[in-house]
Parts: sequence; C-alpha cells; structure tokens
Amino acid sequence: MFFKKKVKINIDSNLIEICALLIHAAKIDEHFSEKEEKIIKQTMLKIGVKNDELDKLFSEAIKIEDNSNQILNFTKEVKSMNEENKIQIIESLWRIIYSNKEADIYETSLMRRLGGLLYVDNKVMGDIKEKIKNENL
Repeated sequence: MFFKKKVKINIDSNLIEICALLIHAAKIDEHFSEKEEKIIKQTMLKIGVKNDELDKLFSEAIKIEDNSNQILNFTKEVKSMNEENKIQIIESLWRIIYSNKEADIYETSLMRRLGGLLYVDNKVMGDIKEKIKNENL
C-alpha cells in the first residue's frame, strides 16, 4: 500500500493577512464572486505567492477573515510594503470593488478608511480609483 507523502507548505503569514484584506473587500458587499476571487489570486501571484501555495494561502486567508472583526491586522502588512506593491494592492482593492461595475457605500467607506490606515494621499487614492473605474467601463 502506498501513502502520499504530506507536503508541508510554509506560507508567509504576512501574505495571508494581505490576502485576507482583499477577501474582506470582496465580501463587504455580501457578494463574493468568482471574478473577485480571480482578481485576488492574480494579485497574490504578482506579489510573490508561489502557484503551488496559492490555494492553501487563499483558504487560510478566508478563515482568518471570517474570524476577524477588524482590518487593522490586515493593513499593518500592506503598510510595510514598498510603494510599488502597496499601489498594486490598492489597485486590486479597487478592481475587486468595481468588478461588478459599481461601488456601494460600504465599499467606498472601506476604501476611505484604508487610505488613512495605509497613509495613502487622497489624491493618489482618487487617481487609482478613476483609473480602475475607467478600465471597467
């Protein structure tokens, strides 16, 4: 009889927290779509998650997001990223929000809070929002 060797995948907890933030944005309008999941997974691959770790990271992030009642832990990780990756995360957040062609009050409120928590200038946040909004028209 053959047994599969269980492979332990070591996933950086910072990446799980970032993924949980993206999931939080996707779930805030109470409709988590496949399109939003795809955006999240593509983003995580861009910031360094290995393909073979992606599904495990995603399911861990869902558990963390489900059991969290605040976003501070999630934003702490993004705040410490370099500017390029931080902008990439913000663009992904807006892509998630506009994946259904519109933003509701909960989504826009979340992004206003995130702008402050991540120390992103309102003008930069607005420019990113307009860029993504125009992509989705």
